[in-house]
Amino acid sequence: MSKVTTELSNGVLTVTLADPDNRNALSRQLVAELGEAMDRADNDDAVRVVVLTNEGTTFCAGADLSERSDDDRPDADADDAPGNGINVFERIRMSPKPWIGRIGGHAVAGGLGLAAVTDISVALDTAKMGFSEVRIGVAPAMISVICLPKMRQGEATEAFLRGNRFTAVEGARLGLVNYALPMDQLDAKVDEIVADVVLGGPKALAASKQLVRDIPSMGFGDAMAWTGKFSASLFESPEGQEGMKAYLSKTKPSWVPE
Repeated sequence: MSKVTTELSNGVLTVTLADPDNRNALSRQLVAELGEAMDRADNDDAVRVVVLTNEGTTFCAGADLSERSDDDRPDADADDAPGNGINVFERIRMSPKPWIGRIGGHAVAGGLGLAAVTDISVALDTAKMGFSEVRIGVAPAMISVICLPKMRQGEATEAFLRGNRFTAVEGARLGLVNYALPMDQLDAKVDEIVADVVLGGPKALAASKQLVRDIPSMGFGDAMAWTGKFSASLFESPEGQEGMKAYLSKTKPSWVPE
């Protein structure tokens, strides 16, 4: 049976982790199927935005330890490492499409990294989160690359070392997710975010993700020089020209859904 399902409607590709009996753990099959969904998201022009969500009460429990405990490959040294070589965190971060996390359940270890790497995330306020890796004798290695830039150092140190669970409300305060809301408000917030995002030009959205991803690692002078050229290319692009003409004429550009 499939462990990841996809549904495309009005430009929104909903990707659902669908292995609730295994707490949507990052098994080889689930990661492979998630990789296929990522391929579709990146390469299908009909996909404007991706919503990543889950079946069951757990969004993702991290690595599938039943597989990892017998895995002696060099990349199998942390609970959050995908089991078959597909780096789902990098794929979402580098995707030109916006990924919205609908975190409808618990997210721990690599599952918390998966929630945190989405571009905008809305979590169930009662969902439990945490970096539990130390309690099984490993460390949150790969997901630290995702989570550390979002957190203050002292709070990250405490969370990594204690390995304790906290609610999504605390996860939002730590910067790991954007919102923590009751179940009856979850879908409305996701819909509100999606409705805003699809108003952006596809290439403009990809460019905005690139800015967030790349600018923090640049020096000020290099960043200003690079963004000057980058901005000019966007203004001169067909998408930029269409968007400006639509704005001035008070019409909708072609990428805005009807």
